[in-house]
Amino acid sequence: MHLLEARALTKRFGPVTAVDGLDLTVGPGEVVGLLGPNGAGKSTTLHMLLGLITPDHGSVELFGMDLQRHRIEVLSRINFAASYVDLPGVLYVQEILEAYADLYAVPQSRVRDMIDLLELGRLRKRRYMELSSGQRTRVQLGKALINEPDLLILDEPTANLDPDAGDRVRSLLVRLARDNGRAMLITSHNMPEVERMCDRIHFMAEGRIIASGSAAELTTSFGADDLEEVFLKVARR
Repeated sequence: MHLLEARALTKRFGPVTAVDGLDLTVGPGEVVGLLGPNGAGKSTTLHMLLGLITPDHGSVELFGMDLQRHRIEVLSRINFAASYVDLPGVLYVQEILEAYADLYAVPQSRVRDMIDLLELGRLRKRRYMELSSGQRTRVQLGKALINEPDLLILDEPTANLDPDAGDRVRSLLVRLARDNGRAMLITSHNMPEVERMCDRIHFMAEGRIIASGSAAELTTSFGADDLEEVFLKVARR
């Protein structure tokens, strides 16, 4: 069974069709990349999968249940992080994680787990608004992992991290998927990251998925040397 299955998702904003008949699946232990140039429809797609936007047409099933009919049940089993979404700036890092532990009704011991896992010990008594962009990214990931989600949706998961921290986070995320059977859907403009992490990759353009496959399959299909070249060819279509 797919943990995530979207069928014929369509969303229009006035005369603009942001997402046009999109089909997408993610299975247990699978890391799937959703890539494309700005304006391709990625963010709108993620917002529909999270129930933040209602599609004009199509459906989203999570864990075999319709998102609209079983919203509370399915959303308790997923989580989301994005570099562009801010957390309450006046709260301390530990307070933020404690609040989300309460929200997801998980033991407060998960707060210590996240602080240790993402090396937030020296930041736990600092206000979120005082953190650097890379530090905020780590707190966002701590919030996203606090409930041990079965499905994790990540928009630019290592944005703003220095190379060493980014490498550690990528290793962590891949390990969580491979060892614990968690599903992940990620967007990223870091092509080496996508190539390393993703089992399957979908390229979007003008609201549609125009190419899918592993990194090796896509480079072969597009006659490219690497995934970066594939991205540039898709963006120029």
